[in-house]
Amino acid sequence: MEIIKKYFPDLTPRQEEQFGQLGELYRFWNEQINVVSRQDVDNLYERHILHSLGIAKVMQFKPMTEILDVGTGGGFPGVPLAILFPDSQFHLVDSIGKKIRVVEEVSKAVGLTNLRAEQKRAELVPAAAYDFIVSRAVTRLTPFYGWVKTKVHKNQFNDLKNGILYLKGGDLTEELQELGKKTTVYELSDYFTEAFFETKKVVYVPF
Repeated sequence: MEIIKKYFPDLTPRQEEQFGQLGELYRFWNEQINVVSRQDVDNLYERHILHSLGIAKVMQFKPMTEILDVGTGGGFPGVPLAILFPDSQFHLVDSIGKKIRVVEEVSKAVGLTNLRAEQKRAELVPAAAYDFIVSRAVTRLTPFYGWVKTKVHKNQFNDLKNGILYLKGGDLTEELQELGKKTTVYELSDYFTEAFFETKKVVYVPF
């Protein structure tokens, strides 16, 4: 939890409480349903929660922003972002029902009212309903773009144009060439000093 306060010192007491609850909640639910690797449970705040919040270093969602989290798994990046941006709305989808159950239970336990979770494939989500799509290394960028390109509407009111904010790692040269779209790559090592973030990035694809 201290690592979250290190990089996000302006959390409200309510947000501190919510982030503080996540460690125990995910440890409990991971024993029932494996949503993160056993090793990563011990590094949850760095490798899952802070990693998810890397998107917040790139983009501060304004109130009433609608965000779709595709392939959320156990709720990353959507759950940490929903805590940090309580005035934005988050729709988390995953094709695996047991993972969505974990998201629902965690969300209920920390009292998130701006998040809904649904077992659904991204292709079946309504078109033109969102300002931003977020995700964490679900697949290569080109097929991901194909899944979500119709889901973003054209009304703009945030500091960045509506689009995709995608957490990826490693050398993305080939993937970005394959995608063939205008992108901006933000190095998370510019924001977080831990070794885990040396190769981690946020890829922004505007629509």
